[in-house]
Amino acid sequence: MVTQVNAGVKQEFEVLTLPHRDALYQSARSIMANAAAAEDAVLETYLQAWKSFARFQPGTNCRAWLFGILFNVIRHERRKWTSRFSFFEKPEILEQTHAARSSVAENLQDDEILAALRAIPQIYSEVVVLSNVQEFSYKEIQEALGIPIGTVMSRLSRGRQLLRGKLASRAAEYRIGSGTLRQSRAAAK
Repeated sequence: MVTQVNAGVKQEFEVLTLPHRDALYQSARSIMANAAAAEDAVLETYLQAWKSFARFQPGTNCRAWLFGILFNVIRHERRKWTSRFSFFEKPEILEQTHAARSSVAENLQDDEILAALRAIPQIYSEVVVLSNVQEFSYKEIQEALGIPIGTVMSRLSRGRQLLRGKLASRAAEYRIGSGTLRQSRAAAK
């Protein structure tokens, strides 16, 4: 009897959660520095989801629930990582540092976009990823991150603005949105 119940719960867990594995990995990969870290985050997400599956309410948004767990896992990993490097005066300094830009490529590459995404603060990048990559609605982002809808909209707007700022010089090299670039430079002065 116990085996059948466990098998039924396991099957229900797999049916509800496994279809979201690729989307979880894509989001983790776009935020984290390497594929191995993203895979670890997704595995940890599934482990945490399995441990708390008894508290999951059937009929609610499983996708948003899993993404909420994923972003908590990523935040936890980042806190652990940044605490190892306490030689900086403030943790924000470490988050804002990034590798030097490589030589000019012929086309804007996904790696450049991902690097720009990683260069903006995580509270903004996670909302941008959920909205623009995973196509979550504001309501789904609210559920996944546990923040008010107004905060979702504000962070999305600010995140997109920061991302545009990080990519503006590259866009100018390709003569993309040069009018917008001039407007943003004028506003910054």
